[in-house]
Order: sequence, then C-alpha cells, then structure tokens
Amino acid sequence: MEYILKPSEFFLEQLEDINSETARQLEEKLKLVKLNPFRNKRIHGYSLFLFRIRFEDLHKEKRVIYLVDKPYVYVLCILDRDKEYKDLKKYLRKAGY
Repeated sequence: MEYILKPSEFFLEQLEDINSETARQLEEKLKLVKLNPFRNKRIHGYSLFLFRIRFEDLHKEKRVIYLVDKPYVYVLCILDRDKEYKDLKKYLRKAGY
C-alpha cells in the first residue's frame, strides 16, 4: 500500500528556505515515507501517530514532522533540533490537532 503525502502550507513555506541540495535529499526521504511511513522514529508524548525525519541543513540539525492517518501522511513542519520540539505544540495547534 502506498500512502498519500499531504504537505501543509506552512511546511511548503519552510521548504523554500532550505538549501536546494538538502531539499532534493528530503524529497528522496519523503518518497520512502510514502512506501512505509512507520520507518522513522516516532515522537512520544502525543496521542497522535507523529514521526520525524532527521536531516541537516547548513550544518544545523533539523527535523521534518509528519502525522500518519491512513491512507494519508500529513507533512506538518520543519523544526530546528536546537529548540528540542518546543514549537511542536504550537504547530500542531496551527494545523488543527
């Protein structure tokens, strides 16, 4: 079963600020998520099926956060690893979760 990716408007805005080489690598990782969204590490502490994709942009650790709700995978946002997911609740509220 292949899942359907649904990027949020906020994620698409954030994607514009990323290095083009990093964006290409991220696209490859998102293709793998379409095949199996449970392959990445799950974010605990939420009642949702939230997962993250690790990547580095301009020597800064970042995470793409996505939500699995069969058959859809909602790509929510990009977080800086420095902030330790502190903005995640705000982004979830913004997305309506």
